[in-house]
Amino acid sequence: MSHPDSQIRQIFERTRVIACIGASPKSARPSHYVSLFLKECGYRVIPVNPVQAGNRIFGETTVAALSEIDAPVDMIDIFRRSEDVLPVVEEAIAALPTLRTIWMQIGIANAEAAMLGQGHGLDVIQNRCPKVEIPRLFGPGWRVGGRA
Repeated sequence: MSHPDSQIRQIFERTRVIACIGASPKSARPSHYVSLFLKECGYRVIPVNPVQAGNRIFGETTVAALSEIDAPVDMIDIFRRSEDVLPVVEEAIAALPTLRTIWMQIGIANAEAAMLGQGHGLDVIQNRCPKVEIPRLFGPGWRVGGRA
């Protein structure tokens, strides 16, 4: 499903807190540098990775599961294999009452998970990356709430 730029722009403008599923402390991993980019844009990025639970990544304490997050989360950014996405989306719907967007990174798509999310009224973006979309839509130096 293709999403108009206006919808993608609206998602970034309304989002404040993003849970990064599959967060890594390794700087060469996309989940690391994309999350750092999002943090530089002014988002709070909460790392989710059971292997790293309790460790600090992006200045936040890593949690093992979405159900451990005690902040209102607007968006999840999924860095997992496509076949592993459905349980993540199921957990997100159950654990995150303020969730509005499910984002699957480049190369990640899961039709069943997308239908589930859409059925719960969520925006579902597949096979795209915020680190690509934000500069394309807003230009360099954009931050949540306006220009840096």
